[in-house]
Amino acid sequence: MAHHKSALKRIRISERNRIRNRYSISTMKTFIKRVMNSTSKEEGLENFNKAASTIDKLVKKRVIHKNAAANKKSKLMKFVNTLT
Repeated sequence: MAHHKSALKRIRISERNRIRNRYSISTMKTFIKRVMNSTSKEEGLENFNKAASTIDKLVKKRVIHKNAAANKKSKLMKFVNTLT
């Protein structure tokens, strides 16, 4: 256990950030699943736009890396393009 005041504060802050990041990543995964469960191209594009928006917000907040976000969006777009 930490003894210094600043170390105790860092523990509190990192715990708060961990909880917020877990919620954000869980939300992102939900949107990704909606895209992957789409059956028509129109539905897929609509879900993709929501998922891409969420992914971009997480990059802006530095929850996920920009290259990881680009890979996720690319994979989703490839899937949407295969739909009819």
